[in-house]
Amino acid sequence: MLILGIDTSTKICTCSIFDDKKGMIAETSLSVEKNHSNIVMPIIDNLFKISSLNINSIDKIAVAIGPGSFTGVRIALGIAKGLAMALNKPLVGINELDILETIAEDNTCTEVIPLIDARKERVYYKHDNICADGYLIDLLKELDSNKKYIFIGDGAINYTDILKNNLGERAIIFSKYNSFPRASILCELSLTRKEDNIYTLEPEYISKSRAEKQ
Repeated sequence: MLILGIDTSTKICTCSIFDDKKGMIAETSLSVEKNHSNIVMPIIDNLFKISSLNINSIDKIAVAIGPGSFTGVRIALGIAKGLAMALNKPLVGINELDILETIAEDNTCTEVIPLIDARKERVYYKHDNICADGYLIDLLKELDSNKKYIFIGDGAINYTDILKNNLGERAIIFSKYNSFPRASILCELSLTRKEDNIYTLEPEYISKSRAEKQ
């Protein structure tokens, strides 16, 4: 089974072609400061060129549905839905926090807390299997003072000082090169997820947009 993965929820635009038996076939990840819309399709086209595959060979499309950038999430979901309709292929939406959590999972009992920077010391996070958003300092107050935690994502990188100042050695920060989402992991997670309804699949923003708040 070949899966096309698309993720533009954060500043990292990442797309991948993934085989359920061979693993990752091709993957490209770029840091994008502005709009992802101009580069997503060129990246996808290039993946098929360099892998000598045809887009019609794809069996499933996986897409990250947030939380993260409101615009970025809509871009990936819109493209994924369009391709799924045009190719008549199943579509699976995956939470961005689940993708980050999977990167850091290991066989220890240390809890992984993925953090996505929501600006001004606010983060989207997953803790105790609940996805939420809020000020990082408020999340840290809820944590067990006797446990260590692994933090991953751009929220962990950007707010390392806050984590270390409040938790000290109990805060384990994933390295920068391992702290960004990868579309190949998105694809692998989609293998065990049910197909979503292409017409009703919606972004998982968690928080309201600035316009909605106003």
